Amino acid sequence: VLKIFKLLHRTRQEVFKNDTRALEAARQKINEEFRNNRDETSEDKINELLKIASDVEVILRTSVIQAVHTDSDKIVLIPRKDLLQDNTPYLDEPTKK
Repeated sequence: VLKIFKLLHRTRQEVFKNDTRALEAARQKINEEFRNNRDETSEDKINELLKIASDVEVILRTSVIQAVHTDSDKIVLIPRKDLLQDNTPYLDEPTKK
């Protein structure tokens, strides 16, 4: 339990770097969810909650992109290295073997 708790907080710090409002909101939500379930004794329920926490960590790490307003009509995206992938070119005609 402590391992996934720490992992969520590390991921939060990386994903929301330089965004104090998002960092604080994520910190409060993580702490609240763990606090609300700290008295859980059912092993099945604990495993289910740990699976949900693990899934949330993966979604945060692989899906969240920071954006910054630069002008009234412009936004700059700040992708992390985790999100960047090699570009596969699109082909109108399928290749023949």
